[in-house]
Amino acid sequence: MPKLPGINHLQAVKALEKSGFRIVRQGKHIIMSNGTRFLTIPRNNPVNAYTMAGIVKDAGLTIEQFKELI
Repeated sequence: MPKLPGINHLQAVKALEKSGFRIVRQGKHIIMSNGTRFLTIPRNNPVNAYTMAGIVKDAGLTIEQFKELI
């Protein structure tokens, strides 16, 4: 699996919005949905690489696809 560096949570939100996800609610975490999947993104800077890789997997994207969206 290719490495995914830790990135800013705002960059992650923008990239996921490009792939069709929308913000449902915000608090200590940002909850996003595309209608069928829900993602929880912590407000950490940077978001841990392992955590970000899990979020990308839950979104149904590959690491390469996510890197193109950033």
